[in-house]
Amino acid sequence: MNDSILSEVSDGIARIILNRPDKLNAFGEDTAEAWAKVTTEIVARDDVRVIVLSGKGRAFCAGGDVRAMATAGFSEDHIVELAHLINRGQRALLESDIPVIAAAHGTTAGGGLGVLLNSDYAIVGESSKLGSIYAKLGLTPDLTVTALLARAIGERRALQLVLQDRMLSAAEALDWGLVAEVVPDDQVLARAEELALVIANHAPHARGQAKRLVRAAYGRSFVESLHDEARTIGRALSGAEAPTLISAFIGG
Repeated sequence: MNDSILSEVSDGIARIILNRPDKLNAFGEDTAEAWAKVTTEIVARDDVRVIVLSGKGRAFCAGGDVRAMATAGFSEDHIVELAHLINRGQRALLESDIPVIAAAHGTTAGGGLGVLLNSDYAIVGESSKLGSIYAKLGLTPDLTVTALLARAIGERRALQLVLQDRMLSAAEALDWGLVAEVVPDDQVLARAEELALVIANHAPHARGQAKRLVRAAYGRSFVESLHDEARTIGRALSGAEAPTLISAFIGG
């Protein structure tokens, strides 16, 4: 395994770290393979209750390594293959019942925006910038950007981002609903870790199932979602978490 993606698991928290700081953590060929492998392995583990995504250096993720693609002369088929490979990792995060927190400091652009959209709770720094910028290079969005962006911020705002080269400020991203919190730049990862500890130690199964219910709703009918909600709360009531927490609640 190459070291373009780092990972570790402790106390129920999995940390997946983009590790190409000299390339602003842009995805290269090796990163695509590592991303698919690490994410699928992490979500399959029984001891993982929450995932924290972060990046080394001064950016979260600047998308794809366009310079490498151009100089290596990648064919159309090869680009498609790499996109499918990265999307395997994207789907692993999105479709799992494990809450995913993004500690997205610095720049998040292009495919990096897709990575952020596959998190369930995004935290950025006060000077962070976020955008699409595919059109600036004559490219079209990939890595789940068009599949998820309108869900997050609405169709009209999604179109504003993909039709312009605009980079949102942290304050704008918060106002648009693209991120959940804005904190001082040097506290992004610390805040993500703080939230991860809460999720990992307080009803992690219920929180994970809530994430799954919300994410799954877009791919099925309203009635199917209602049936799933009913079954899930029924299982939760007789599960390991709810009886103790309910007893403490009504006893207090």
